[in-house]
Amino acid sequence: MKVLNFGSLNLDYVYDVDHFVREGETLSSKDMNVFCGGKGLNQSVALAKAGIKVYHAGAVGSADGAMLLDALKSVGADISYIKKYDMASGHAIIQKNKNGNNCILLYGGANQNIGVEFIKEVLDDFDRGDILLLQNEISNLAFIVDEGASKGMRIVLNPSPLNEKIFECDLEKVEYLILNEIEASDILGASDTGEDELIEKLTKRFPNTKIMLTLGEKGSVYVDKTKMIRQDIYKTEVVDTTAAGDTFTGYFIAGIVSGTDVEAAMKQAAMAASITVSRKGASPSIPFANEVCEK
Repeated sequence: MKVLNFGSLNLDYVYDVDHFVREGETLSSKDMNVFCGGKGLNQSVALAKAGIKVYHAGAVGSADGAMLLDALKSVGADISYIKKYDMASGHAIIQKNKNGNNCILLYGGANQNIGVEFIKEVLDDFDRGDILLLQNEISNLAFIVDEGASKGMRIVLNPSPLNEKIFECDLEKVEYLILNEIEASDILGASDTGEDELIEKLTKRFPNTKIMLTLGEKGSVYVDKTKMIRQDIYKTEVVDTTAAGDTFTGYFIAGIVSGTDVEAAMKQAAMAASITVSRKGASPSIPFANEVCEK
């Protein structure tokens, strides 16, 4: 079984602020750092650091993409399916407040230049039963879902950021849907819905899908046809939450690929995410498997 992550690669410009900028306000930042990120890259890094051979497909700018390629190569991810374009790489402007929380402004750049012919070329090298991990920061997402499903690939979707492109996808073709409360509410069109009601509505809407609902400080809940499993967070001092969800996703899928049962995979993912939030940055903050085992 091979693991293909067809996902975004972003340069993250992180600004430390006392509070998030308000409408009409000009605010000075206390510090600024540049990290490699993007949900796709972060999840590939998490998979690689968890010990899984991951192939990353995507696009970067020819002038500014070297840092992103190096970040993936340095952890052992395969970058042979990443194209270079004569345009800017995707990037994010991230405000991080004194509590470690963040808000993010995305620019798609090369991530939004992924065409159907390139997608077909990549997927030609993968087969039935291979894992196809997707997020919503690249172009032609619905086409990738359809093509992957037609090949019999096992599709894992983290529908973030949630926008109209998600509703163009045939979500019935997704085996694992990993999403947070806000994304779940938006997909269901159910505002002001409690956790238990969200789970009930998700399972009714997607009866054949394995659902992972992440709940921030309340942990996570996994539901499929036969079971429901809850996992608490591991408390730690929060420095930066930027890649916490991506770490959880990467480590959870790593557990599934390795044949670990769901409960153990959730535990490892929660441990890894707790280490990530205790560090600065996106992909650099993601721990290696030996660090998680030692926690």
